[in-house]
Amino acid sequence: MQFRSDNTGPAHPKVMEAVMVANAGFSPAYGADKLMDEVRAKVRDVFEAPEAAVCLVATGTAANVLALSTMCQPFQTIFCTPDAHIHEDECNAPEFYTGGAKLTIVGASDKLTPETLRAAIAGEETRGVHGPQRGPVALTQATEKGRVYSVDEVAALCAVAKDFGLPVYMDGARFANALVATNASAADMTWRAGVDAVSLGGTKNGCLGVEAVVFFDPSKAWEFELRRKRGAHLFSKHRYLSAQMAAYLEDGLWLDMARAANEKVRVLADGLRGVPGVEFLHEPEANALFVTMPQAMHRRCFEAGAYYNMWGVSPDTLTDDGPPALARLICDWSLDVAEIERFVEVVRR
Repeated sequence: MQFRSDNTGPAHPKVMEAVMVANAGFSPAYGADKLMDEVRAKVRDVFEAPEAAVCLVATGTAANVLALSTMCQPFQTIFCTPDAHIHEDECNAPEFYTGGAKLTIVGASDKLTPETLRAAIAGEETRGVHGPQRGPVALTQATEKGRVYSVDEVAALCAVAKDFGLPVYMDGARFANALVATNASAADMTWRAGVDAVSLGGTKNGCLGVEAVVFFDPSKAWEFELRRKRGAHLFSKHRYLSAQMAAYLEDGLWLDMARAANEKVRVLADGLRGVPGVEFLHEPEANALFVTMPQAMHRRCFEAGAYYNMWGVSPDTLTDDGPPALARLICDWSLDVAEIERFVEVVRR
């Protein structure tokens, strides 16, 4: 019963097959492979952005920090939520790769709002040379709490950023899950709403390890490429990244896998709904469900072979009389519905 993370799931067979096909013979290195030409065309088509610059890296952290460092000066600050991956889970990599730019935390939620964002931006550049200067706004789609920004919400946040002349970056590690949840187009969710750059995540959604960084202003491409090389994230055998992304986007496979993952969370949520002691943090919107359950229930789940992450308490310290504890349950595209049904049975028992 694997609900720990969509990072722990397998790669799709079509992705694996594409890597094996790409493994034949010799190919130009460092992104000069023919497959990368195909990837650029596919990504541009997905985003309806024929001039967009497209670069590949192997990890979500690399995508985030290299993109942000291209958009941010060392003396600026990046505006993000307290739950943002760049704040909580990247070991100060944004600060490192930007040469020292700081992060300004906006609000207390996993989602930015126009009001909290405007207040945070207005609060900077008030001390002249002595304080941080305003820098990019970073959104996470879907958020670290599994929620999704609508197109209108993205547009409203971008409008605030543009009022101050600031660029907007979207961490799209689970962009596919957000897209199928909203039935929006990739273009409407990004550049038409005002987003300047986005990472198109593949690693969490059926790839071995690949993320596409998309700049809708191609003038940023060369600086990104220099930073990617300088930061040791330019693969020499780049064709293996290209092969993954090409297969990922072929015939809508990326959306099919995201749709499957989201639907499995719906099955999980329906099974847990109404169980005494089980409380949803909010209704699931993508492929993650956050639930509070009694500690005794958590312990029973772990003893039955469930795997998932918890907040505020360790599985090793669970007690029968401890307060309810929060857990995150994530479904990936490959999860067997039988595992979901078994988990629900254990909880209901």
